[in-house]
Amino acid sequence: MSDMAIQQVLAQIRALQAQSSAQLGNAPGAAPASGPSFADVLRRGIDEVNARQQHASQLVTRFERGEPGLELPQVMIETQKASVSFRALVEVRNRFISAYQDIMNMPI
Repeated sequence: MSDMAIQQVLAQIRALQAQSSAQLGNAPGAAPASGPSFADVLRRGIDEVNARQQHASQLVTRFERGEPGLELPQVMIETQKASVSFRALVEVRNRFISAYQDIMNMPI
């Protein structure tokens, strides 16, 4: 890639960055808005999936013991919710790993 093409790509990146900053209400060069970090959001998601799986497991155990007032459809729905949330978490992990591998395979 020639030096001219690299400069054009850099100019486009800077223009897109300025445009996105203007849309978000940030001035160019200003610090990004503070918020939860990616790690915090990911950890919270993992904790929620874990809590849902533990709740479903407890319901299954209570149902197996014959606890009154606990119906099979309720147990099955909670189990399916836990399963769907776990599959979604696995898909997020797969996408994250794929993005990481794509970045690592980029030429410098």
